[in-house]
Amino acid sequence: MSALSVFALRLAAGMIACLLLLSPADVNPRFYRVHFLTALGLTGLAAVFVRQSGGWPLWTLLIAGMVLALAGSLSWFLDKAPGGRTLIVLTALALAGSLACLEASDPAASRTPLITAMADVTSATVLGSALSAMLMGHSYLIAPSMSLRPLLMLIATLAIAVVGRMAVDGFIVWSWTGGRFTGTLDNEVILLLLVRWAVGFAGVLGLTWMAWQTARIRSTQSATGILYVVVIFCFLGELTGQLLTGSSHAL
Repeated sequence: MSALSVFALRLAAGMIACLLLLSPADVNPRFYRVHFLTALGLTGLAAVFVRQSGGWPLWTLLIAGMVLALAGSLSWFLDKAPGGRTLIVLTALALAGSLACLEASDPAASRTPLITAMADVTSATVLGSALSAMLMGHSYLIAPSMSLRPLLMLIATLAIAVVGRMAVDGFIVWSWTGGRFTGTLDNEVILLLLVRWAVGFAGVLGLTWMAWQTARIRSTQSATGILYVVVIFCFLGELTGQLLTGSSHAL
């Protein structure tokens, strides 16, 4: 199983799912189109790295996800976006199913299906809400009078998702070490864990609070700049988690 495929599918599924939090009355259809096209590219990237490792259920869902993402981008290009909300739900389900099938093909992940599912959900929400919030911030550059509700909603979702991700990872580390960290971890893993928690969690939460405060006073350009860094930190944190997983350290 490719760690990059898991990352790409988590990001794509999270981005599409975040669209369900928004109202078309508050957001330009362009925002929806960009999300669907980005999800299409990410799903295609995941398919490239999966190659021959997946069975027909995985490939069926991957193809369905790409077709639905393309249909969604076309729907939100048309007036009143016919079937747009339905396509959001169907695309999110296809991508989530693809991710579940991909995880099931990994013997290590399949031994703890509940923990793996919780990790996938929280990681997808963190990645999707971070990138969605940053892209939403860009919307205010061309529509400065737009309601702040969508941006604040995405920032709040990110904060809640990071806390949930911390809880899941904390439980995994505790289970892995038996609650005894001293002497159970080598130096390389300790370094990765420091990056994971200092950058991927503490740094993200601090910057998310800053983005929330600047967005509330309608300093949307500043909030967008902060969210750029948030996206980088989230990506770095989740990719570090993938490295730990690839090294057989379940995180």
